[in-house]
Order: sequence, then C-alpha cells, then structure tokens
Amino acid sequence: MADSNKLAWTPEAEASLKEIPFFVRPAARKKIEKYAQEAGQEIITLEIYEELKQKFGQK
Repeated sequence: MADSNKLAWTPEAEASLKEIPFFVRPAARKKIEKYAQEAGQEIITLEIYEELKQKFGQK
C-alpha cells in the first residue's frame, strides 16, 4: 500500500459507509480505520463496520 495510514475497504463495507450522512462520513471513516488498525486489521470488512455500528449504538 502506498499510504500506510489508508486501509483497504471491502465493497460491502464501503457501501455501508455511504449510508452515513456525508457531513460526518470523514470522521466516521477515520474512527473505523483507527479501530481496525488498533485491532491489527488491514482490511475494513462489513463485520468490522457492523461491530462498530453496534458499539456506538447505531441500528
């Protein structure tokens, strides 16, 4: 990966991210990527996205 701070996203996770309002999407992306990096993940999957969605009380 050219940018070590950027993680790959599966198409399913990327599509789910687009459900978040555009004005908070960048902050949500950063939070999700930080969580995944701390968990040792290199790819953001739908499972990671859903896990965080539940953690932060989203339905």
